[in-house]
Amino acid sequence: MTYLVPLPVIMPLLGAALTLVLARRPQLQRATSVAVLTATLAVAVALLVATHQQGPLAVSLGGWPAPVGIVLVADQLATLMLVVSAAVTLCVLVYSIGEGRADGDEGTPVAIYHPTYLVLTAGVTNAFLSGDLFNLFVGFEILLAASFVLLTLGGTEVRIRAGTTYVVVSVLSSMIFLSAIGLIYGATGTLNLAQLAERLDALPDNLRLALQLILLLAFGIKAAVFPLSAWLPDSYPTAPAPVTAVFAGLLTKVGVYAIIRTETLLFPGGRVADAMLVIALLTMVMGILGAVAQSDIKRLLSFTLVSHIGYMIFGVALTSAAGLAGAIFYVVHHITIQTTLFLATGLVERRAGSTNLDKLGGLARIAPLLGILFFVPALNLAGIPPFSGFLGKLGLLQAGVDAGGVLAWVLVAGGTATSLLTLYATMKAWNLAFWRAPKLAEPDAPPGLPWLMVGSTAALVAFSVGLTLVAGPLYEVSTDAAENLRDRVPYIDAVFPGGTP
Repeated sequence: MTYLVPLPVIMPLLGAALTLVLARRPQLQRATSVAVLTATLAVAVALLVATHQQGPLAVSLGGWPAPVGIVLVADQLATLMLVVSAAVTLCVLVYSIGEGRADGDEGTPVAIYHPTYLVLTAGVTNAFLSGDLFNLFVGFEILLAASFVLLTLGGTEVRIRAGTTYVVVSVLSSMIFLSAIGLIYGATGTLNLAQLAERLDALPDNLRLALQLILLLAFGIKAAVFPLSAWLPDSYPTAPAPVTAVFAGLLTKVGVYAIIRTETLLFPGGRVADAMLVIALLTMVMGILGAVAQSDIKRLLSFTLVSHIGYMIFGVALTSAAGLAGAIFYVVHHITIQTTLFLATGLVERRAGSTNLDKLGGLARIAPLLGILFFVPALNLAGIPPFSGFLGKLGLLQAGVDAGGVLAWVLVAGGTATSLLTLYATMKAWNLAFWRAPKLAEPDAPPGLPWLMVGSTAALVAFSVGLTLVAGPLYEVSTDAAENLRDRVPYIDAVFPGGTP
């Protein structure tokens, strides 16, 4: 099954080239994009099943064996991320096609959007499968180039300003990451993750700690952890709805994935666990306090996005199998829910002409289906039983209780308070936008919503509810992935079957 490993990267890149050739054939371009992402999802599911049965799969590209050549490694964590990211990007693509057809592709030119979107997908999948630090860096740079184009679609002043901020922050993060890569190569003579897992252990403790902190700084900016998150609420809300949705759902999680991968494979032992627990708490609390203060749904959701990154960092910082399993489960949950909420918010903006809560009201009567599409994921995000958000938070809090210690208990309390404040913020938005008396006259509202936009949002709502129905098996997969991450041996053996050189 190793022949499947490169396909989630290769297919979107080839699809991007083909859609660029088909720039004057919009119908074929759309069909090609959907077919490519559907095939990527199918391959991701096959890889998830294969890694569950056989363990990690590794392939050396170009016939160059590791550590000389580029290695792609698919383990349970990587393939789980591939499946959820492929499902989400496919739904968002269908949503954007519906929006483009309704608007005549104004503001999201087909010739630019589809190739760039597929390149973005290739960057995400490359980051998940990368078996060396430099290829991970390449994945991030692919994301940066594609995301800047998507963020500035339409060329408005607001989008250009937000895109500039996003690029400056991303370039700074990339420079820090590249500096870390140079230092690590100078200290160890390799960038292969499996080889680094053994060579880093031989370095002096202070040098090893310095390298770990530099990597955490780079990935912390990309994951938008506090205090490195101020750029996010000002950048994401300005983009078109499907772009904001895929950014919010996926891009920060690539940073979280990098933290999970490097902390477990390269720097086990939890030397910076206490510092990460403090950062997780501050990310939760400061993010949700910012959300509570917002009067615009997009900015409110952007702050909740920052806040809930703290739950994932909490699980990683615990360093236990239970903590890692909870973090992995919560990443899967949050990718789905955050994307769904931003798509629903795009429908709100289309139906009412605004996402400002001071201008909204009465949408539950005008568009009851839209009210449901927002209400269900909002409850899920807040962690109301029996949704997956509740199960993920319960797993993380239980892991914190099991870990013991003052900081862990403080995080348990902070996580509980954050969940309650998330419920307050999301229900405030729902009550003001949907429940209270209408602020806009009903005849002035658009007559309806494109069925592709509604259908793709409904599909993601159903997918998020489905996570609750399969929570038991999904948590088992997350637990297996966490145990393999802590073991490290299966990953290293997959890359170097005959032993590490």
